[in-house]
Amino acid sequence: MNIVLATRNSKKADELTRMFVSYPVVFQTLDAFPDCPEVIEDGRTFRQNAIKKAVQVARYTGCPALADDSGLEVESLGRAPGVFSARYAGRGANDSRNMKKVLKELRDIDDPRSRTARFVCCIALALPDGRSKTFTGVVKGTIGKRPKGSNGFGYDPIFYPLGHDRTFAEMADSEKDVLSHRGRAMKKLYFYLKRMLT
Repeated sequence: MNIVLATRNSKKADELTRMFVSYPVVFQTLDAFPDCPEVIEDGRTFRQNAIKKAVQVARYTGCPALADDSGLEVESLGRAPGVFSARYAGRGANDSRNMKKVLKELRDIDDPRSRTARFVCCIALALPDGRSKTFTGVVKGTIGKRPKGSNGFGYDPIFYPLGHDRTFAEMADSEKDVLSHRGRAMKKLYFYLKRMLT
């Protein structure tokens, strides 16, 4: 079985290939389909964006497709940045500017109980006929007062997972993978695909 990932990131294909090394499945990125049109992520939820990407890529390639969407939701900000996590600071936003905007908006909130947040990841698997299934992973935590740590990316330096006194950016990749929203969604996908392939 060939499964196309709705990304040009070869590291994601490598990760899945390692997970399914003994199964009859080949993971490809969009590099194998250079003319595949870019999907506009205009959904109101992570699930809508993931499904849209997976369905459009599956229809274009004629193969099952995987797509994901993820981000940070801060309770006291009305669950922002949400689906705008990657571009929260506006045009030309980067990780540093996005983090600074969140910290600025929380600057008057000192109580950790009012700085609660969660990371969400939704992975969608779509077939060329339009059918799809989603797998969601969530990790709860709090937003720190300033960035800490140099590992990871995005909002990792300001996010403390529940029950931990280190940010995701202060953890080794292996530690973060066990706790992370993406890791939890991937685990659900893994067991589903494993049943399909056997």
